[in-house]
Amino acid sequence: MPSISSSESTTAETAAPPSPISGGELIAEMLQAEGVEVVFGIIDGSYTGLYSSLGRHGIRLVTPRHESTAAHMAGAYARLTGRLGVCLASNGPGAANVLPGIAVENGEGNRVLVITSWRRAPIVGPDRGGTYQYFDQVGVTAPMTKWTGAARTFDRVAQTLRRAFRVSFQGRPGVVHVVVPEDVMNTTTESTEPVLPPARYRRVDPLVPSPDLVGRAAELLGGARLPLIQVGSGVVHAGAGDRVATLARVLRAPITTSFGGRGAVDSRLPHVIPQLPPLIDDVRNEADVVLALGTRFGETDWWGKAPYWRPPGEQQLIQVDIDEEVLGVNKPVDIAVVGDLSRFLDALLLELPAHDHTDLLEARDRRLASFAQEKAGIREFLLAVPGPAGDGPVHSAHVPLVCREIFDDDAVLVIDGGNTAVWTNIYHENRVPGSLLSTFKFGMLGAGIGQALGAKIAAPDRQVYCILGDGAMGFHPQELETAIRNELAVVFLVVCDRQWGMVKFGQGMALDPDTMNERRSLPPEQTINTDFAEIRFDALAESMGAHGERVRRACDLAPAIERSLRCGRAAVIHVDVDPIDHMWAPGLDIFKAMHQEPGR
Repeated sequence: MPSISSSESTTAETAAPPSPISGGELIAEMLQAEGVEVVFGIIDGSYTGLYSSLGRHGIRLVTPRHESTAAHMAGAYARLTGRLGVCLASNGPGAANVLPGIAVENGEGNRVLVITSWRRAPIVGPDRGGTYQYFDQVGVTAPMTKWTGAARTFDRVAQTLRRAFRVSFQGRPGVVHVVVPEDVMNTTTESTEPVLPPARYRRVDPLVPSPDLVGRAAELLGGARLPLIQVGSGVVHAGAGDRVATLARVLRAPITTSFGGRGAVDSRLPHVIPQLPPLIDDVRNEADVVLALGTRFGETDWWGKAPYWRPPGEQQLIQVDIDEEVLGVNKPVDIAVVGDLSRFLDALLLELPAHDHTDLLEARDRRLASFAQEKAGIREFLLAVPGPAGDGPVHSAHVPLVCREIFDDDAVLVIDGGNTAVWTNIYHENRVPGSLLSTFKFGMLGAGIGQALGAKIAAPDRQVYCILGDGAMGFHPQELETAIRNELAVVFLVVCDRQWGMVKFGQGMALDPDTMNERRSLPPEQTINTDFAEIRFDALAESMGAHGERVRRACDLAPAIERSLRCGRAAVIHVDVDPIDHMWAPGLDIFKAMHQEPGR
């Protein structure tokens, strides 16, 4: 593309005569310049100037039934497409409703812009007290976001939004928030404000890692006795899963992942180690060099500490991340690399042949074969737990297993719930990078419904299904109407045990562990508010125009899924499972142990 000199560009940008435009339309123009194609949010008179302008700029507006759902839709859309997800919330109540979504999507590291309206500028600056539908939206959201700011006047709208875009594309993805008063949003103003292309106000090219550091990393990995690749959610955002698989084959290195990074790789690869002890702990302790890609070594990775990882003095760490602030924070680092993961991996693969130690590869192959044998044994044991999907009742493990047999390899799975999420995570086999969504950092019940709808908008040609618990579905069942209205053919499998299963298990172990271990549950009179009445989610779905089915026998599950896929619209399968079996989800002791500081 030919370059434009600063003098030429300035002339081009300021030559236009003043024209009447509202703050909302200016925002729409800037979103279009950023390549935004979809905005999620509920319409409101406080930003009519914005949402009424979106269509003129080629932007689709999708309206759910709750603002937090809009944030989850935007987050899922951003993660699957690599684009900026955008959602709206009106002043006061709308902004309050979107707060859970802001907390979750920022915690998950999804690139989302939240635009909220505010009461007219003279009222909120400063607040006189008693203002209707008002709170300090900037003050409340500042600790929850990467950045938040208010454009109190028209002449600050473009500047504020440009800063939000700039921060949004810096470092680890997260949520940025811009507040615009309703009078600024809706009032027409004579303006000469140019809408700049993104390259004029933020970095648009990937960060290229230092060639010297790439060379040092190649030398260290090439000479390792057993190198290990630790994959985080940064690999998902970079779309670098295939490169990781190539690197693992070249190095003969095992791959472990964080919860958020699990969807970056094909679980069937012999290099990929399941997130179950003792195998994963053994592999992490045996490795003498770790290549950490887009991961912070968070709590679910035991903070990178012994005894789950080898002590720092015995294990060298190469950490690569787009965000310099996470380097060496939780685990001491030997080589710290700031840069785009795809660029780093491309450069590393080119550099490795110069540091090839063929004498080490045979030993690595033997260890990989041993790990693969143990992995196969774990899988065989897990598959024996639920037994075949015959005429008996549905086992909680049957749901992800049967889904994996029917849905396409690249179908997007969204996981939501407590014990349902544990069962599904253990048994689901991820096959195509970028096909798994959940709230891995937050464990937010109910977020999966919006994530599934956002995923279908992001990937309309792929199958999308959501496995969630009845507790999670109870948070936002109204969004089934959103699915029908927007023609989003998502299949929801609601695993119903009619209780807060994970809480009930922990409660029983705290109140009477002997009875729990002997009888597997406490009598109803000894539990505290953990049970609830049944909701017929299949009937509820049908009342909103969706396809609904109820499944009690394991052999009926596959036909129900196939009918739901054929119906061509949103579908809900109400799956009854045994509440006691469901409560004893595998690996719950591991999950609980993660909340303790290692070594204490």
